[in-house]
Amino acid sequence: MPSSTAAPEAAAPAAEKPAKKKGRRARLIVLVLVLALIGTVGWGSYWGLSTVRASFPQTTGTIKLPGLSGHVEVKRDGNGIPQIYASSDEDLFRAQGFVHAQDRFWEMDVRRHVTAGRLSEMFGSSQVDADAFLRTLGWRKVAQQEYDNVLSDDTKKYLQSYADGVNAYLAGRENKDISVEYAALGFANDYKPEKWSPVDSVAWLKAMAWDLRGNMQDEIDRSLMSSRLNDKQIKDLYPDYPYELHQPIVQSGAVDSESGKWDPDADSSSGAGDGTGAGAGSGASGSSQGGQGEGAQSQLSAASVISSLSTLADSLDEVPTPLGPSGNGIGSNSWVVSGDLTTTGKPLLANDPHLAPQLPSIWSQMGLHCRTVSDACTFDVAGYTFSGMPGVIIGHNQDIAWGFTNLGADVTDLYLERVTADGYTAGTKVKPFTTREETIKVADGASHTILVRETQHGPLISDRSEEMEAVGKRAPIDGAAPDRGEGYAVALKWTALNPGKSMDAVFKINRAKDWNGFRSAAKDFEVPSQNLIYADTKGHIGYQAPGRIPVRSEKYDGSMPTPGWDPTSDWKGYVPFDELPYEYDPERGYIVTANQAVVDSRTYPHLITKDYGYGSRSQRINALIESKIKDGGKISTDDMRTMQMDNSSEIAKLLTPYLLKVDVSDPYVREAQKLLEGWDYTQESDSGAAAYFNAVWRNVLKLSFGNKLPKELRVKGECLNVRPADSTGPVDDLSRLVRECGQRDSDSAQPDGGDRWYEVVRGLLRDEASEWWQTPPNRQETATATRDQLLARAMDDARWELTAKLGKDVSGWTWGRLHQLMLKNQTLGTSGPGALQWMLNRGPWNLGGGEAAVNATGWNAAGGYEVIWVPSMRMIVNVGDWDKSRWINLAGASGHAYSPYYTDQTEKWARGEMLDWAYGEQAVTGKTEDTLTLSP
Repeated sequence: MPSSTAAPEAAAPAAEKPAKKKGRRARLIVLVLVLALIGTVGWGSYWGLSTVRASFPQTTGTIKLPGLSGHVEVKRDGNGIPQIYASSDEDLFRAQGFVHAQDRFWEMDVRRHVTAGRLSEMFGSSQVDADAFLRTLGWRKVAQQEYDNVLSDDTKKYLQSYADGVNAYLAGRENKDISVEYAALGFANDYKPEKWSPVDSVAWLKAMAWDLRGNMQDEIDRSLMSSRLNDKQIKDLYPDYPYELHQPIVQSGAVDSESGKWDPDADSSSGAGDGTGAGAGSGASGSSQGGQGEGAQSQLSAASVISSLSTLADSLDEVPTPLGPSGNGIGSNSWVVSGDLTTTGKPLLANDPHLAPQLPSIWSQMGLHCRTVSDACTFDVAGYTFSGMPGVIIGHNQDIAWGFTNLGADVTDLYLERVTADGYTAGTKVKPFTTREETIKVADGASHTILVRETQHGPLISDRSEEMEAVGKRAPIDGAAPDRGEGYAVALKWTALNPGKSMDAVFKINRAKDWNGFRSAAKDFEVPSQNLIYADTKGHIGYQAPGRIPVRSEKYDGSMPTPGWDPTSDWKGYVPFDELPYEYDPERGYIVTANQAVVDSRTYPHLITKDYGYGSRSQRINALIESKIKDGGKISTDDMRTMQMDNSSEIAKLLTPYLLKVDVSDPYVREAQKLLEGWDYTQESDSGAAAYFNAVWRNVLKLSFGNKLPKELRVKGECLNVRPADSTGPVDDLSRLVRECGQRDSDSAQPDGGDRWYEVVRGLLRDEASEWWQTPPNRQETATATRDQLLARAMDDARWELTAKLGKDVSGWTWGRLHQLMLKNQTLGTSGPGALQWMLNRGPWNLGGGEAAVNATGWNAAGGYEVIWVPSMRMIVNVGDWDKSRWINLAGASGHAYSPYYTDQTEKWARGEMLDWAYGEQAVTGKTEDTLTLSP
């Protein structure tokens, strides 16, 4: 193992455990086999054993780390998970930076190049457009402003200590000694990593906020739909939230009309949202989720915004999304159960964030322990961290535990701007742009300089996006609008583009001791807006909705692009923290958050969003908890784990009875239909019924909706013969059909099959002659006119689709063979040479679960069955008896390919198993296999 100073052998233990020797021999065999294969494709002369092993971190012995005030111990267990022990805060975070760099520096380096719009420096000219878009957004610029002007002195001190630790690791190391990816990159250019800075850590929060930004994609999609669908049809595809079926997170409480503060004990039906209380005039009074907003922005739905928005959607597909595909499908589950309802007598808290599968896994497990908690050393916390950021994001300390899910608040608006050579129209005046130049350096190529223009609403993203430019040219505007000339530009207003205190909040949460301290920390967690759940050792549980959530005018609700020249379109401020929903020790004894509505928007006086998730997962978790506690039952840690792995499909329960009633005459299709008889609607990996149902569901969506959507929303490369966009009725003459091919990335195409589409279909099933069941004839198929005709055709299409994919014999069909997970290195593993991808990627794994199941192994029905987002980790915290908590990561602790800890947790993760989570020093010592001492 490499050492930064003295040879580690002198300080290493005299003897190794036999199990460790066996593990190292196995690792050597794997490396030899890998390198032998690489040698067959001509790389063997370069990719020697020393190259692959050079970057493996030293995990035993002693290393000198400049700047430490005392010795720090890094104890790693049998899965390579580190627990760090120090005597000062600065030493703790300096060591965390060092250890993160040991395990994950390639990942950290790529992340900071994403957030700074500097990918071209690593990967060349192919990344220039993405960099230009990211520079226009200005993530790094805002992060610098936060560090310079907003963050507390303590936070800056911790960030600097972390950066010092990273840089101590980098000092004197060649590229190949940092990561094998750098050795591979050396074939293309002479890139060399630069020093880490505190702002590199802060900027990562902007990438998080981008991927969790809310309804921007829905805003674009609704606009794009208007080229082929009328207002009512678009409303059909965005139904109101089903409050009668799916409970919101907060089930009681209201904003007090006199004090303007949230009262968690108030009756939410008592008139808090009648427009007379705090927040009236925000544009939310009496509004319900979904649709286009029948008053506020209906003038924008009169015609197409196609050209600009379609180009924007294309551009968004190219912007790196570290947490998930285009922000779609990113969700999470978390719930907490009071000790009155558990077998432990203390609260149990579960969390599993749903993010993009990738290598290395998005999370890094770690413990940060002060040997003695004091004024000089204030942390004793463990959980899931982001490599590149100090602190713990999700986890627990000695007093409290917490979890996150995405709140989904609408924190972005697209503003249409009338621009001239002199500036942009604001009311009756023309204001000059704010401008800056950005130079994009390109590996082994010429630099590019771009001009970024900003209006009062934000950067002009249409300058970087042909799609956005087209939206502006075609945007439908009625009434008093300025002459658009060559079209409108499109600006992005987004809360994350203003400096904030979210980095302060991370450290405050890590040190919070009670509910008041937790809420005080949450107040600073401004972006991304998350649902925060809470439990403490005194038995309390709670929920807080934090975030900087805009207050809009009554005229504009954020569901469609907004005319920027209208002064009434500007945001009126932000919802005060005291008026945001929270719950503390609710009478029911548990709290569930799974991206459903936070609170009933029909009574709550502020508009949080019109595009919540529709609550399928949350309601299933509610039902599982209720079934367990009825008649005095108690919930155990194992029960929580079982709930996390629940595969039940809500849409299958709804749709299957209709499918079984369809009279199927074709014996081959009937053979497949029989799989659904007696099925319990669970989507196990080995289930043939789940495979067939999901194929039928995919084809129902395609026939009913997908083929009727504009090309800008359909999967790239899939071509259809459709009626001309300017025609209004069915086309009887097949010769008049035009050929159109989809333009959307398969991970973000529509219909994606999520629980919004469950509600769309739920509302249509009783209408057997709905226009959505009607499909025109084409050259291969006859038309359908009724629900049952379309369901029959979908079953037929699904039968033959699975025959091609899984074989003719239905007894051999399984859901897992269709629904596979591949873990890919997010850079060279997706675009590098084939042999390099083989080195860096792992899989496939055949999975159960599915879209909108609690075990949310998500797939996009428009694009196929491949798993595109997953529970990126799972944890169950046994509050108070911390060492009986459980956790698992999607992959492993290490970012080094062929480290034994690269994907060592994946098989257990796929089976729903978990690891013991040691926290107390005695428990950690009992599981320690390697100890590294960092000395001053």
